[in-house]
Amino acid sequence: MKNPSVYSIIGVVAVCLAAAESAGAGTLKCPPDSVKVGNVCIDTYEASVWQIPPSNTALVKLVQAGKATLANLTAGGATQLSTSWGSSCLGSTPYPANFPIDGNWTPVPGSSPPSPGVYAVSIPGVLPTACTTWFQANQACALSGKRLLRNGEWQRAAAGTPDAGASPGANDCNTNSANPSNTGSRTNCKSAWGVFDMVGNVDEWVEDWGDLADHCTIWSPAFGSDLSCVGGPGSSYSNLPGAWLRGNAWGGNIYAGVFAVDGRFDPSFSGGATGFRCAR
Repeated sequence: MKNPSVYSIIGVVAVCLAAAESAGAGTLKCPPDSVKVGNVCIDTYEASVWQIPPSNTALVKLVQAGKATLANLTAGGATQLSTSWGSSCLGSTPYPANFPIDGNWTPVPGSSPPSPGVYAVSIPGVLPTACTTWFQANQACALSGKRLLRNGEWQRAAAGTPDAGASPGANDCNTNSANPSNTGSRTNCKSAWGVFDMVGNVDEWVEDWGDLADHCTIWSPAFGSDLSCVGGPGSSYSNLPGAWLRGNAWGGNIYAGVFAVDGRFDPSFSGGATGFRCAR
């Protein structure tokens, strides 16, 4: 016989958890570098990655608090990493030797707490960092007190972003040009939540993995004709997982959009258009 008291307790716990989550969503205060999307703080801008001496603890704390500005970074001697794009970064990494493509970083000698000196920042007016593997993106977010977005969170944050397709204007999402734009400079490329550049510019890693995709399909025109590359197993590299990229990049043409998802690349891939965005 089932014990009704046990089920009553479970029901009470479930209600309390739901209430706590709802209360958290209502009281959540996001740092200046991010936008509140439901119960998550999503970075307003695509990540730019900076090398900062861990000895500059004041600047590191500003970054981790979401309060660092471009002026702070420049004055603090920080160096932006991986602002080049194209095929030149394939098979290599623009990051320091202690921050390799597999994300297994080693600390800068004397750093306390231990750090490789590499941090992800959400600021306007700079090129988004590219040539980044999933592993590096995952660690760069963590070092800044953040994490990669989950796929569902990315989808929510992108809602309402206008998709200009193959003929974007100067202020529309960067979906058909020769190179990426500075973060936030495409003023029309803004989601209903207030998040910039989720369509085009650079592909954005999300946390989710799946089978390495071996084919692509296209969403119907009603959904923007966005590229969808999911499902496997992959062909040449069927023994590897596929990490998901969202939104497509500056050359995405009609295939970029809020429904674009690409799982054809393993987490160690570092293409010239692979960027990311963090969340808290």
